[in-house]
Amino acid sequence: MGGVNRKEARRLVRDYGGVMVDPIDATVDLIVLGADELPIGDFEDQINAEILEAVSEGRMTVMSETELWQQLGCVDEESDAKRLYTPAMLAHLLDVSITTVRRWHRRGLITPSRQVHKLPYFDFQEVSSARRIAKLVSAGASPDAIESKLMSLASLYPNIDRPLSQLSVIVEGKNLLLQSGGGLLEPGGQKLIDFEPTPANPGNDPQLELLSFESFESERQSIELLNTPDEFLELAIQCEDDDDLDSAAEVYRALCLAFGPSPDACFRLAELLYQQNDLTGARERYFMAVEIDESFVEARASLGCVLVELGQLELAHSVFLGALQHHEDYPDVQYHMARLLDEMQDPDAADLHWKRFLELAPKSPWANEARERLGIKRNDGK
Repeated sequence: MGGVNRKEARRLVRDYGGVMVDPIDATVDLIVLGADELPIGDFEDQINAEILEAVSEGRMTVMSETELWQQLGCVDEESDAKRLYTPAMLAHLLDVSITTVRRWHRRGLITPSRQVHKLPYFDFQEVSSARRIAKLVSAGASPDAIESKLMSLASLYPNIDRPLSQLSVIVEGKNLLLQSGGGLLEPGGQKLIDFEPTPANPGNDPQLELLSFESFESERQSIELLNTPDEFLELAIQCEDDDDLDSAAEVYRALCLAFGPSPDACFRLAELLYQQNDLTGARERYFMAVEIDESFVEARASLGCVLVELGQLELAHSVFLGALQHHEDYPDVQYHMARLLDEMQDPDAADLHWKRFLELAPKSPWANEARERLGIKRNDGK
């Protein structure tokens, strides 16, 4: 467990009328997957056809540790946001672009634990998943191939909603290695699928099963054949995955012409224009996204950042204020507002936002910058 030790967990469960048992069998009502180090190895060793059948029939529930504490009222869901990462924080942490993180989110490769006004927040489990995805992409696996293989994993484990973080998955080049001592079982107890051993495993360890991406590469669809908004979006994402930003922007424009501008399409187009260093074009598209949906806080945040780059500081200040009115606890905007106020020579006002940012995101990749600005020493005295 991530939040408590085993003794404390046993006491808390007992206080709420439950009994912790070991080992797991089909009579258990609830299986909790720990948030710190998921006991997947032990879990897979103990899982059997009876347990899978009990879960599929609704006689047993599987949930995360965070969900358990929230249901028991031990964790305030709002304050738990301090342990969450926005797309910008996650991008900084992984040293990838924020558009890449958003693309992974749109494809379903990473799953937010919560969303506020369309702004996704990712927990530490998804940080771990994102690291593995980044490693796969760096090795040459396409996001489309990763998505297909994760869907395959999800079909094998229907009660696992985040296979990269909840299963014993190892990244080896462009391959996923699924560590499964008891094999992959279907509810009837039969082995579901037999993968070839990986050449990367010199010992041919029988516990390592290979899921290759080679057969999942897909060809791009022509824009003339598109009929629905989802088809336009899928093609645009494929173009982005191929780093063909001009074509992706063309698809988003065609989508707006065919079905009318939407806040999401305008936002995605603005991101592409920003990547192509068209700041004025990005600014106008961000404006459109906000005009269509005034609560779109991520569009407001991005608009404010573009305005800062264009030197329109007063307007950027107004945009950040508007974002905070819709989502006061948006750590990215608190951070950008603090930096903006420092640039506008208003350190006292900036201090308030630096402090609020640290309260909201003490583990953010930008937290040390905030501490240095406020003259706060870290726990190690530095």
